[in-house]
Order: sequence, then C-alpha cells, then structure tokens
Amino acid sequence: MAKVLIADDHPLFRAALTMAINELFAGDIVETACFTSTLKMLASDDFDLVFLDLNMPGHEGLNGILKIRQAFPNTLCVIISAIESVSTIRKAMQLGASGFIPKSSSLATITQATEKILDGDDWLPEHLSHDVDFDDDNDDFAELLNTLTPTQSIVLEMMANGLLNKQIAYELGISESTVKQHASAVLRKLSLNNRTQAGVLFKRFMEISDHSL
Repeated sequence: MAKVLIADDHPLFRAALTMAINELFAGDIVETACFTSTLKMLASDDFDLVFLDLNMPGHEGLNGILKIRQAFPNTLCVIISAIESVSTIRKAMQLGASGFIPKSSSLATITQATEKILDGDDWLPEHLSHDVDFDDDNDDFAELLNTLTPTQSIVLEMMANGLLNKQIAYELGISESTVKQHASAVLRKLSLNNRTQAGVLFKRFMEISDHSL
C-alpha cells in the first residue's frame, strides 16, 4: 500500500482530508503542520505522495514544490490549497506538481482526484483545467529551474533574498569560493548574466497570486 504525508497547518482540514483518502492508504497516513517538519518527515521515510498546503508556516511561495521535487523525486507532490489562481496553478504544475486540489472540493472529489494521481495522471479541477494553458516563457524558466541541484536552488533562493556570498557561505557552512561556484552554475543553467536578474526572475516566478486569473 502507498504511504502518504498530509502537510497542512489546519488540524480540521487534515482530519477531513484523512477521511477522504483513508481507504486508499489503509490508514498509512502521516501529518505535519509546518514546512520544516515536512522536509524532515519526507527524509525520514519513503512516501509515495505528499499533499502540500501552499500557505503553511515556513513555505515561501511556490519554492517548496521545487525543493520537494528535487530532494524527493519519487514522491508525488499534490497541492491542496484555498487559492484557486490560474497563474499559481499553472506554475505549480510547471514545477512538477502532480495535481492541484482546491480546499473547496468535496470529499468525493478529493478521493477521485487522488485515485487518478495514483494511477499516474495529473489532476486539475474541471472548472479551471481549460484556463490553465501554459505560458511558454514561464514553462521554459521552470524547466531551467528543474535542472538545478538542491544546493544550487538554495543558493539561488538566498541570492534572491539579498544575501551576499559571505552570508550564504555562513548559512550553508561552506566556503565563499564554493558559493561563487554554485552561483556561477546557477547563472549558466538559467542562461542569465547576473545574480540580480536571477533573483528578480526567481522571486517573480515563485510568487503566489490569490487572484483568479
């Protein structure tokens, strides 16, 4: 049987989601309430699927999807969120999410969506799926982001947050020259000229929009 992790900071919603999927996973369901504990839990065991809330504590924008997909490529990542922004859904899928389930969905819909995802298909809400046509530029940038190593992604995130090489080195416990090597690799893989440009594009892409369009 598959093993699933529910990563959401609302206990009532975790209980409702557990009720919807319990039969599919025979009770083999684990819960976390913040993104840091989610990463630790994923590292502690082999999970087939993680339901990820975009607004849980410690989860900045859409970057959590990238971190999970890079560190745990064999774990399906399904976004479950109160946000139904077409642009947010589009970018989540471009980053490798296997589905996007609105929290407004009925328990029956959540069950059906999970079954489809476990069968190897992607899932989007029917009323939004026709609107989520992919943007070529964003799709290209997402593909380039997915070529980064986990460490390179962390360095890019820190650069985007304005940290200097010396600060990044301290935070990661590596030498400043190693940081420079990672930064150079990031720019090369993203086909960009400077770290400012990389940071701006990264923050813009990872931003969560709560608008419907």
